Parts: sequence; C-alpha cells; structure tokens
Amino acid sequence: MEPALVALGCCVVETRLDTARIRAARRVIDPIFLDTPLYRCEALEPGLGCTVSIKLETANPVRSFKARGTEVVASMLADNASRAAVCASAGNLGQALAWSGRGRGIDVTVVASRFATRAKLDRIRALDAGLELVDGDHEIARERAAAIARYNGIRLVEDSLDIETCEGAATIGLELVDTTPSFDTVLIALGGGALATGVGHVVKALAPEVEVICVQPLGAPAMTHSWRMRRVVTTESTNTIADGVAGRRPMPAVLDDLLLVADDAVLVQEASIIAGMRLLLDHAGLVVEPSAALGVAAILEDRDRFAGRHVATIVCGSNVDVDAYHRWVGPAPIIHRS
Repeated sequence: MEPALVALGCCVVETRLDTARIRAARRVIDPIFLDTPLYRCEALEPGLGCTVSIKLETANPVRSFKARGTEVVASMLADNASRAAVCASAGNLGQALAWSGRGRGIDVTVVASRFATRAKLDRIRALDAGLELVDGDHEIARERAAAIARYNGIRLVEDSLDIETCEGAATIGLELVDTTPSFDTVLIALGGGALATGVGHVVKALAPEVEVICVQPLGAPAMTHSWRMRRVVTTESTNTIADGVAGRRPMPAVLDDLLLVADDAVLVQEASIIAGMRLLLDHAGLVVEPSAALGVAAILEDRDRFAGRHVATIVCGSNVDVDAYHRWVGPAPIIHRS
C-alpha cells in the first residue's frame, strides 16, 4: 500500500489514508451502516449559541460508527484461509467486529478489561464472539490480544493502527461534505484516532475551509498532548467516564496522520461531558455514551469560540450501562397523565 502525499505548508508529507480507497470502502460496507441521519438540531442551539448539525452514528445494529471499519476488515478476511480475528476493545469495536465477522463466517475473539461497560460485554457475547476479560485497562487488553494473535497465527485487528478502521470511519466524512447547507466546523471525538484521522482526512481533502477540531476528555489526554507536542506522549493512567476514548499510548503512525488533518485538539472536563449528555437527552431525545457528547461538551466550554458558526458534531456511540447513565444525567422526568 503506497502512502499518499499531502502538501503541508512548504513541505510534502505522507499520509496512510487514500481518498480513492475510502470511496471504495462504501462498496463493501453493509448499507445498513451507511448514510446515517444528518440533521440540524435547532432545539440544541439556544443552549449552545451556534447552529448545530448532528451526524447520528448510533442508528445501526451495533449503535456506533465502528462497524464501518470492521466491515472493511471482515470483507478482506473473508477471502483469507485463516478466517479468524482477535481485537482488543473497550466494547464498541468488539461488538462491531463480532457483527461483521458473524455475517461472513469469521471466528472473532474480543479481549476487554473486566471493568468495561457491562452492556457492551453482554452484547459482544450475544453476537457469538469469544470474549476474554483481563485485569487492567484497555492497554493491557491490547497486549493480550496481540499475544493471542501471535500464538494462533490469526489476524490482529488494531483499531486506528489498521488503516481499514480509519478508512471505514472516513466514509462518514464523505457523507458530511456532501451536505448542504455546509458547516464550517466539525467536532470529532478523539481516542485512538480512527474517527478523527478518517473524517479529518476527507474533510481536509474535499472541504479544506472547514475547521477540524478533535475533542478528548481531560482525564484521558494522551493523544491531545501528543498532537500538541508533535510527538507521542503517554500517560500512566486515565480517569474518565468516556471509556471509548480512554487510551494511554498513542500510536506513532496514527499521530502522524492526525497532525496532517486536525486544526486543533481540545480537552474537556467530566462535568461538561455529563452536561452534554443531558442536553442531548433533553433537547434531541438521544441517549448517548460519554464519548458521543464530547463535541457538545467542547461547545459548552467555549461558547464564544463557536458563536455564529455552523458546527457539525458526530454522535458516535450509544452503548451505555443504564444504571451508570442514570447516575450521570439523573433520573428521567416523570410524565403525569391526566
């Protein structure tokens, strides 16, 4: 796979992503994951002070954007002699790979932290994937998944590092830039980097005037610190309810891609994430996981920056533990019927 060349200032640098391959990815992704709802949500706008469009990536069987990437991975594995794969996951990638693998006769094993969201783990099991739980966080799960792949000689699917996961996610970007009226800012949840690099690549290639802003929790800042320092910065631990973006060790190749497309990377507080979840519930009727509220949280923390803009934000997942969700956003309002 030849890396593409991108002009950056006075120099030309390489990116792993390719717009032609991203367009081709749409042909192998199950249409059930494509063309997700995109709409202006006027009910959110008084509280945020700007025009807001939502790209709803939860309206599919696995309730997150991850299946766009795993569909590309699974379509390639279906032609291999070894029809087996393993991945580490906080929950959403595991569900997506299990769904894509089951439809193509691929044996899928998912390694996750035993502290991962219970609802996500239950769904992985329900999709007929093998599930191995490890003590420790997602980085420990990554190490165990790599060991399983080596021992069994099967495909290790590494979110964000595997270009298929980035280019699958990038198909969201194609759908975004195809819309009118156009937005001038896109807010993207930043974790391992597949969503941010994929969507960012397409936006900068096809709508370069749009500002790409990545958003990460203050309690899991490794990729944002890495983007700011232009080198990999790791952290010893994470402390955030946004489990889907709680990585500690950014991957150098993914950081390189991110540096080419992100105009900014910001960190938001846990209270803002919770407030964003509550706004999406109260004014958009959406139950979302914390990672999906990062874009709204960024607006809440810097209303002046976004005032007068048309902002698009990707609601990237809705796999939440019901009890935890109620603790975060409070009980649902009681409806009195006459």
